[in-house]
Amino acid sequence: MSNKIEHKGIAMVQNLLSGIIHSKLKIKILMRFFLNPDSKTYLRQLSSDFDVSSNAVRSELNHLSGSDLIISEKDGRKIWYQANKKHPLFPELGSMAKKVIGVDHVIESIITRLGNIEEAYLLDDYAMGKDTGIIDLLLIGDIDNFHLHDLSRKAERYLKRKIRHLVMSRSEFTGFQTDLASRPHFLIWKAKG
Repeated sequence: MSNKIEHKGIAMVQNLLSGIIHSKLKIKILMRFFLNPDSKTYLRQLSSDFDVSSNAVRSELNHLSGSDLIISEKDGRKIWYQANKKHPLFPELGSMAKKVIGVDHVIESIITRLGNIEEAYLLDDYAMGKDTGIIDLLLIGDIDNFHLHDLSRKAERYLKRKIRHLVMSRSEFTGFQTDLASRPHFLIWKAKG
């Protein structure tokens, strides 16, 4: 029963975004920037990733820049874009982006059911804001792997996305820092204290 209610909540957020924002491309761009607000990208990369013309992307970027939802920075011939973290709607848009893909649900379930988790990172495509259908998670702590696999299978059906996870102890994670630095990643949860 709870999963059906949560699934309806995600559908409501998606419908809300598409009801407010009529451009599917604009929704994709917002998801890209607000899933990982630290990532930067440029026009041609977005055009290639979304398989649309650079003119269509440019038009949406101009609208979003005009409303201050995204900011731009020129570096040589490229203009780099990223989410404007100082915008008053920044926290809400970030939360909505996570709800749309369901990462918030997965992390909450893992944290409450699987043991002593210290940190959780989103890796690779989703860390860059690309909704490719495969969510890569790095979990640090003492985690019950049997329950993690069971929970992941259930979450995959619910989210309609594949979940891959990498579980490490604190000492393993310390040795993984060099590899992590070379991959897109961002911290999505950390234990208090």
